[in-house]
Amino acid sequence: MFEKKVLYAITDENLLKEDFTKKVEKALKSGVDIIQYRAKKKDAKDMIEEAIALKKLCIKYDVPLIINDRVDIALAVDADGVHVGQEDIPVLYVRKLIGNNKILGLSTKNLKHVEEANKLPVDYIGFGSIFPTNTKEDAKVAGLEKLKKAVKISLQPVVAIGGINENNIDEVLKTGCSGVAVVSAIFAGENIEENTKNLKEKVKNY
Repeated sequence: MFEKKVLYAITDENLLKEDFTKKVEKALKSGVDIIQYRAKKKDAKDMIEEAIALKKLCIKYDVPLIINDRVDIALAVDADGVHVGQEDIPVLYVRKLIGNNKILGLSTKNLKHVEEANKLPVDYIGFGSIFPTNTKEDAKVAGLEKLKKAVKISLQPVVAIGGINENNIDEVLKTGCSGVAVVSAIFAGENIEENTKNLKEKVKNY
């Protein structure tokens, strides 16, 4: 999955209230490498329905589908993997539930978390927030210098996240990270295809 740098798109229930699958498909056909389904305020029934729709799209475009936090939803729809945070079900339990053939990602907010992740059965880590972001209320800014250090000490691929957009993505990619995860930079506004293509072009240059 990380043989090359990846453009990792995360869905947002505020930005994708209408035409959910149509908007995600625009991103998929424009070059997104991984999709993470994230929904913090929806009930399980709605999440299952959306995740099933996403799974069909991801199969069509041969892109992995990762479910944020909800191991039960991931197992129910046979998603390709799960991404959990520091306050979610501990990684060792998640790995037991999903087995060894599914992708497992872990959010890290500081270098101590990165060092701890080196001892855990994860396939990649997310690191951030790199810049201020509006899509996660509790995000603390880690910055580019800490990202560089995270890339150096991590035994797993590092995906940078938080406030990344077309104007600052080059700075992020120069740190040597394995990919960038974005929300607003793709899904805010009406130009999802153009946003995705522009970001993908920059990722391909690294």
